[in-house]
Amino acid sequence: MSEALLSHAVTAAKRARRTAGRVRRRVEQINTVPVLGARARPRPALRPAHLSVLVGRTLNLAVPWPPGATAVTEAHLVLERRGRRQSIPLEREPQPDGRLLLTATAPLRHARHDDATAPGPRLDDGIWRLTVAATDADGQETRYGIAAPDVPASDGPTLPSPPSATSGASFRPVRSVDGHALLKVTGPREHAELIRFDLRWDRVTVHGRLIAAGSPPDDYAVEAVRRGSGTALALTPAWDGDRFVFDVPLDAMTRGVATQRMWDFQLRRGRTRLRIARRLTDVRRPKKVFRTPFRTIATEDGALLRVHAHLSAAGTFAVSCAPFPTTEDSA
Repeated sequence: MSEALLSHAVTAAKRARRTAGRVRRRVEQINTVPVLGARARPRPALRPAHLSVLVGRTLNLAVPWPPGATAVTEAHLVLERRGRRQSIPLEREPQPDGRLLLTATAPLRHARHDDATAPGPRLDDGIWRLTVAATDADGQETRYGIAAPDVPASDGPTLPSPPSATSGASFRPVRSVDGHALLKVTGPREHAELIRFDLRWDRVTVHGRLIAAGSPPDDYAVEAVRRGSGTALALTPAWDGDRFVFDVPLDAMTRGVATQRMWDFQLRRGRTRLRIARRLTDVRRPKKVFRTPFRTIATEDGALLRVHAHLSAAGTFAVSCAPFPTTEDSA
């Protein structure tokens, strides 16, 4: 290899290391919060083998018990915030190498936006401290903090901390500046969640749900808005609690139009506009994953339409439609 090529390779490697370092520091900053109620004597911390919140609402934890420490007869994971506590039992799992692993899998619930009868600890908005409380055979309790695991700086197909599909709340593991693991809870914002849409041969039916509603469902109007013009068509949905269903008005959307038009759908309450979108998902790029075909749909008056109901890059629901030309030759 020539000296010039070697010099370019070394420069490229240094640039790649600097870029990776900036990305890692940025991720750490995003996931780092100030120390809450710092103690004069910080507790020793256990480094977890695994800590995550899967599908937005299931806490998974596995921490090794320190070798040589007092034998554990009972253990709990304690979540604390401003004097409030929630406790999750930890299972004791002996390992083949003689170590003891403390594990927990528990559903997380938002205190105000989840069903009150649903199982699992109920948490309100804020930062929750994580502590392992272990009891030995003599009834003596030992408490450990949990060290924050390393945050992978990856850009995979799924989000590391998606919102809960039941409430829309976010339960995100974060780290304190002193390296301890914390749980950040954020309630949902008001939005119109797309549950699914059905492609039939004569219609497109939309199923949705109103999340964190600011008013009763009857206060919301549903509209189809033509992109680029502001033209709006009022729709009549069927409500069942916070859930709604409506058929896309394909006849009205293509009446007097010869070319393709794009339409968005929204819920309106006063000056509030809520675009119907798929947000309660762990998919990073909805448009690339939730792909739908173009469909030929026959309307009640006999017209044939070319319809494409799909999700945009931001996850919003949209429909493009245009009538097929009807000439004597094509007939």
